[in-house]
Amino acid sequence: MRRFNLALLAALTLSAGLTALPAQAHDRKPLGIENCTATACHFDVPPGTYDVKVLLGGDAESSTSIGGETRRSLLPETSVAAGERIARSFTVNVRTPEGEPTGPEGTPGLDLVLGGPAPALADIKVTPARHARQIFLVGDSTVCDQPGDPYSGWGQQLPQYLRKGVSVANYADSGESTVSYLADTRLWATVQPQIRRGDLVLIQLAHNDKTTDEVTYRANLESLVAGVREKGGKPVLVTPIVRRWFNSDGTLNNNTALLVNGLGVDHPAVIRSVAAAEDVPLVDLTAKTKAVVEALGVEASKALYLYNEKRDNTHTSTHGATVYAGLVRDELVAQHLVPQGLVRVG
Repeated sequence: MRRFNLALLAALTLSAGLTALPAQAHDRKPLGIENCTATACHFDVPPGTYDVKVLLGGDAESSTSIGGETRRSLLPETSVAAGERIARSFTVNVRTPEGEPTGPEGTPGLDLVLGGPAPALADIKVTPARHARQIFLVGDSTVCDQPGDPYSGWGQQLPQYLRKGVSVANYADSGESTVSYLADTRLWATVQPQIRRGDLVLIQLAHNDKTTDEVTYRANLESLVAGVREKGGKPVLVTPIVRRWFNSDGTLNNNTALLVNGLGVDHPAVIRSVAAAEDVPLVDLTAKTKAVVEALGVEASKALYLYNEKRDNTHTSTHGATVYAGLVRDELVAQHLVPQGLVRVG
């Protein structure tokens, strides 16, 4: 793989959450297809936020998707007729560590992978993003950039639903509760300083608050909300995805499925209460995923989770994470949190 060292851009000091760059940075020549092979691209860029414009298609009929960094889905599968070309753009967050905040650093720079049954990349341009809006994700293993198959968090699939101008900085981390997320300096103490005015911060923490009492849980959520607002960001509380745990009547109306912990703390109910009290937008992912799982039923819903592969009724497959990311996308649009023109539909 040929690599291009962008010495001029490397001289810029870019933080992982940077959304605006010095004007002179935009005068640099974009990085292009000379940094690509037939199946992948690598760009030697420092941490920051980048716009990627691709031209898809070739002499034969093609179908191309683009992933990047730690298994993020950045562009959905796009079909192009033989001899034609289609332009698509997206904005991507480059950070270290590139996946889970407590995980390995990953590969420096921006790495993209071409997927789909017949990928064809005719051209590509990578430039620093001018004024991209960031969506920060604060969450657990059901949200995070999972490092390996067959696991996938919904936050890992969310970028494919967004167009150029908005990117996802996924700081969700496996095994975290509201208590541990606030305590670990690699997590909240790293995220909060990066938040800029107008950025969204989606907060979904509940699965690992198994021993957190209600007073502490509520206070932790309130602390996260206040911390986002302190930086001029917009907090969004997200209730947790359901566990696939059926009753004999085909419903999920039980404490295991609906995230009620051993102390009797009803996490979704507390989140809804805090959202109402603090006037915070709410994405009720518990209610929405419950409806999807119950509608599919015992057998068909297995594909959303890792039941077949791991007998796991908590973590989602790539398919399930994609479906659930779509639910989040729909709510962001419905509540006017992201302009419809910056969101991919279908």
